[in-house]
Amino acid sequence: MSQTFIVTKEHRRFAEFANAVRKEKTIGICHGEAGVGKTQSARRYANWDALEPYITRWGPRGEEDAHHYALANRSRTVFYTPEVLPRPKEMMREIDHWHSKVDVCVWEHQLATGKIHGPHIGGGPVYVELLIIDEAERLTPVALEMLRDRHDRTHLALILIGMPGIDQRFRHYPQLYSRLGFSHHYRALGRDELLFVLQRHWKHLGRTLDPDDFTDAQAIAAIERITRGNFRLLERLFPQINRVLKINDLETITDDVIEAAASILVIGN
Repeated sequence: MSQTFIVTKEHRRFAEFANAVRKEKTIGICHGEAGVGKTQSARRYANWDALEPYITRWGPRGEEDAHHYALANRSRTVFYTPEVLPRPKEMMREIDHWHSKVDVCVWEHQLATGKIHGPHIGGGPVYVELLIIDEAERLTPVALEMLRDRHDRTHLALILIGMPGIDQRFRHYPQLYSRLGFSHHYRALGRDELLFVLQRHWKHLGRTLDPDDFTDAQAIAAIERITRGNFRLLERLFPQINRVLKINDLETITDDVIEAAASILVIGN
């Protein structure tokens, strides 16, 4: 992501959930409303914003290699988003591709730090411990069964991320459902966290947020009402707030500025 990641309580809860799934080598479900931050947290946990482009450009690049090897070693995780109506065999080939590349990165880190010796050999140690599947509603029954079979055969921990109700959908697949170890509800930002995030955004715009100031309190209330703590809406709203300020040569973020910025966005109910 281009913007600095903001570590919220919900992200920490997700990390604890993912660690538990990894440790127990089980299957977990993460569900929550669209835009609350599930995907961002999962990518952050997997260090995927750094590893995905690095692996895509595969090949030695000098000093940056060691940094990415260390990131892969820390997460031991593959993040994957299936296509709409994915072809199961093609999906598994793509997952195997990412899995093998992350494995090599971890092996390189282990070699560089003296924890192992000798060349990387196919069929050797498997270092990836967790597979995170985003947009899990897209998975067909066959794809789900193939993932369940992979989990059974290799004990690879698996997290399926989706919208509310996805856990109920999986009740129709008893072989998968019986293996679920953890379920995590990813919630929208609470009041205290919303204030923390808003303070970061105010600072980014070169301003200071004071909840005790009447004007700032009105602006906070307007944002809380419009976004309902939805992280994605917050991220979309603030570029528009900045635009409104510049166009109208304004210095203060008021509730009128917030309303004008929100009127530009398409905000679902």
